[in-house]
Amino acid sequence: MPTPSPQEVTRLLLAWSQGEHGALEQLAPLVYEELRRLAKRYLARERPGHTLQATALVHEAYLRLVDTRGLRWQNRAHFFGVAARLMRQILVDWARSRPHLKRGGQEQQVSLEEALTLSREPGRDLVALDDTLRALAVVAPRKSQVVELRFFGGLSVAETAEVLQVSPDTVLRDWRLAKVWLLREMKKGSDK
Repeated sequence: MPTPSPQEVTRLLLAWSQGEHGALEQLAPLVYEELRRLAKRYLARERPGHTLQATALVHEAYLRLVDTRGLRWQNRAHFFGVAARLMRQILVDWARSRPHLKRGGQEQQVSLEEALTLSREPGRDLVALDDTLRALAVVAPRKSQVVELRFFGGLSVAETAEVLQVSPDTVLRDWRLAKVWLLREMKKGSDK
C-alpha cells in the first residue's frame, strides 16, 4: 500500500473528530503500518523475549485511540504524538504490573560483557524514564511534550513544532534542555 499523504490523513482525522465514523474506517489502514513501526521502535528498547508483541501494542493503542472522546485532532503529527504517548503508557503499565522486576525474579545469568551492554531490567528503566518525564512535565510541560513527540513519537523537529505551535528553533532548544535535565535526574535516581 502506498504511503498516504499527510494531508489525506489530516483530512480523515478532522472528519473523524467531527463525528464521521466512516472516516475512522478509512483512516485505520492508512496509519496501521506507521503505528507498527512506532510499536517496533518501542519494543526494540525492551528486553529480549518481551511478551508484548508489536501487533498487540498497536491494537491496544488503537482501542484507546478510538475511545478518545472530545479530542479534536489537529493533524497527522498530533495523531502520532498521541499514539506514541499511549504506547509508552501501555508499556509502562505493563512494566509496573510485573512485580518480578522489582524482586529480581526470572533473571537470566549473563556474562559481564552482556551486562555492560544491556540493561538487566529495561522495564524498570522505562518506568524510571516515565517517572522522570512526569516530573519534567510538572516543571516544564512543553519540554516534556517535545520529548514525547520526538523520542517516543518519532516526529521531526518541524512536525513537533507544528503540533506544539512553536518555532522549530524553540523545539530544538527545548529538546536540548530536556535531554540534559532528564539525564541528570535519571542519574540522580540511579545513584540512590
